[in-house]
Amino acid sequence: MIIDSVHNAAKYYSLHHNFQKAFEYVNQTDITNLEPGVIEINEGLKLIVIHGDGTSREESIKGFECHDKNIDIQISIQGPETFAWKPREKCVHPNGEYSDDKDVRFFHDKPDMFFELQEKQFAILFPEDVHAAMIGEGFLKKLVFKVRI
Repeated sequence: MIIDSVHNAAKYYSLHHNFQKAFEYVNQTDITNLEPGVIEINEGLKLIVIHGDGTSREESIKGFECHDKNIDIQISIQGPETFAWKPREKCVHPNGEYSDDKDVRFFHDKPDMFFELQEKQFAILFPEDVHAAMIGEGFLKKLVFKVRI
């Protein structure tokens, strides 16, 4: 997992060819006014714009998840937003089977830690990062880039 601010994003371009495309989109777009929905950016790169009310830690970790085929770049637009996290190798209590169609695997495990993103901060979550998001009070806006591995 990587946590940083959008203005430092260029440091991570070499990790995947679509990282640069994702952050260029952020820099060239009025992200505060994007409507909720899915936007296809490039082959292997899509954006999900999410607006919604924050949830409690207990409610959010019901969706404690990771992905096999995608890396998430989650960017806070309006928050703060809290995330739960645990390394996948420490998760031992699956919550159902892996969904290939949705590229998601859920766990009943408890998080090892919580962290908070402020406006224009991001987390890059790799397949080994089990996470839950949208923890917070009030209305949250965020971007989730799905970067195909």
